[in-house]
Amino acid sequence: MYGAILGDIIGSPYEFDMGGKTKDFPLFSRNSRFTDDTVMTIAVAEALMDTAGKADEEILDAIAASMRSWGARYPHSGYGARFINWLHDSKMGPYGSCGNGSAMRVSSAGWLYESLEDTRKAAALSAKITHDHPEGIKGAEAVASAIFMARTGASKEEIRNYITRMSGYDLGRTCDEIRPGYYHVETCQQSVPEAITAFLEGEDFEDAVRLAVSLGGDTDTIACIAGSMAEAYFGVPEPLKKECLARLPEDMRAVLARFESRKVKA
Repeated sequence: MYGAILGDIIGSPYEFDMGGKTKDFPLFSRNSRFTDDTVMTIAVAEALMDTAGKADEEILDAIAASMRSWGARYPHSGYGARFINWLHDSKMGPYGSCGNGSAMRVSSAGWLYESLEDTRKAAALSAKITHDHPEGIKGAEAVASAIFMARTGASKEEIRNYITRMSGYDLGRTCDEIRPGYYHVETCQQSVPEAITAFLEGEDFEDAVRLAVSLGGDTDTIACIAGSMAEAYFGVPEPLKKECLARLPEDMRAVLARFESRKVKA
């Protein structure tokens, strides 16, 4: 999850093209902070760890409870309007969203299971809590699948081919082709392929995150998604892990430490 959280923090100051659509920017500044992407990534990870081996309904209930609990702890983290309503209404169910929130919070599912089938199932459950639109579910499954494949030794070409087959995403464009006309959009179908492209084009972890931010738009979320996959493929340099931990509160660091001890390495 380091990759997802770092992507969120690094991308946070540059939303709405505030970074000038360039890879040349400070990785960290006084405005670099975690957002709702990190809060919900932590929430989903905690719930999935707590419900290992349990029935789907128990997992769904646990994810919902965890997301609402963490949302209450960090209420001013940049949530969307409909998601805020969901956080505050315990009786509210999924609301048909295809937003990229399902993809930015799913990274733990890519690490906690022994098979791609189980990974995709957990990803779908984590999406369905709120983002039960087919595109919302597909976005989460695509990201978790890419993480699983990357950590188990798949090549970038194998990942590209699999995600293209299962999602229909256009992964044939380059970041240079995407960047000029790209804008702030928060749907899975218009941000997950772009984040995957940044990962596939990246030469190392930092380069993948820089590429994601350089696309502009919803930079914290695109970098969060790209960073989650880049971690699984490249790993995260220790100095960046230390910087990540320094920018998180203790309760989040505790979940991250627990996750690091529980995740399947290969």
